[in-house]
Amino acid sequence: MFYGGIDVAKHSHEVCLVNDSGDIVLKMHLDNNHKGMNKLLQALERLGLKPDDVKFCLEATGHYWLPIYCYLTNQGFELHVINPIQSDALRNLYVRKTKTDQKDALLLADLLRLGRAPETRLPSETTLKLQSLSRLRFEFVRQVGGLKNRVLGILDRIFPEYPDCFSDVFIRTSRELLKSYPEPEELAEVDLSELSAFLKEHSRGRFGEERAKKIQSLAKGTFGITMALDAFTLQLRLLVEQIEFIEEQIKVIEDAINEVMEELRPSKDTPYRHVIETIPGIGPVLAAAIIGEIGDISRFPNPRALVAYAGLDATVRASGLFEGTRNRMSKRGSPVLRNSLWLAAVSARRFNPELRAYYEQKRSQGKHSNVATGAVARKLVHLIYSLWKDNRPYDPDYQWSPPGKNA
Repeated sequence: MFYGGIDVAKHSHEVCLVNDSGDIVLKMHLDNNHKGMNKLLQALERLGLKPDDVKFCLEATGHYWLPIYCYLTNQGFELHVINPIQSDALRNLYVRKTKTDQKDALLLADLLRLGRAPETRLPSETTLKLQSLSRLRFEFVRQVGGLKNRVLGILDRIFPEYPDCFSDVFIRTSRELLKSYPEPEELAEVDLSELSAFLKEHSRGRFGEERAKKIQSLAKGTFGITMALDAFTLQLRLLVEQIEFIEEQIKVIEDAINEVMEELRPSKDTPYRHVIETIPGIGPVLAAAIIGEIGDISRFPNPRALVAYAGLDATVRASGLFEGTRNRMSKRGSPVLRNSLWLAAVSARRFNPELRAYYEQKRSQGKHSNVATGAVARKLVHLIYSLWKDNRPYDPDYQWSPPGKNA
């Protein structure tokens, strides 16, 4: 058997091939394209090697490893993928003298040859789709949050009283008003009947003359600035339009997520697509994000490992002779998974009687709301782990093993 290590980069890769004895039989530089891959296949053919004779090992470096992984897998080669964090730790222990540009490739080949390559389990295609779509949605939601903060910042300057016009600055009626009348002076001078009709149309009859009078009164007495007003109002209109555009894209992503989730439905007669969707508080979008980030539940030997993977485990701050008395969330691991579990915990506080009681218990012990929610999130992870591992839908009457005292 021969063992190949591939040091992956964006435009090119370094390959090193060793035999069972650890002797180097091939070293080469490959471009990250079909020409480079054909060069590798031809080199192996000259050595008389077939796909069954060679195993490859590479690092999951960003997303650059995916093309070469897919290509070689389709050619019939066995590939092992390891986490860069794991290989960094092993690299520090590696003493074999090699040239710098081939060192990493040789390290990977040797790790595979010696059976010391801690393999990373790769997600299925469905999981990969859920992960990529959920991460994009997560990023877009963050962008919308940032844009909303910028809108509020502009209103603080030009019309600080505006938030009193509506219960939410970003409801549909308010957005239309900001796009059509971005200057306070416009709102103050527009005919009352015109403003009333505008509000009635865009609120579907909820708002009318009474709300129009309130808005005009606030606009006439605003303490907002007048300098550079044209620049600020242009920003205001464009930012609101951008928020609406991204929110439409989020809807497209969510539709795509729902389609992918259907691939997980056990059968056409099964009322759920994945068992974690049956947990009160976890809707389709959160379920997809959680599934996409966890991938294969068998990767985790116990729920505590999953809690740590999500970064929901506690960490103690210590220095010298001092050790902190307050535990803080470690926040390691995937921020998308952690955020999704946090949102699910907030929702579960309302819709899941068992977890609501657990939250109220923590609050009665004097815990801050965020601390109590973190405890709910950890307990929720234990529940997710149990249901997923057993492939069993949620049953409020089922007696499952609760987390430990530190959950």
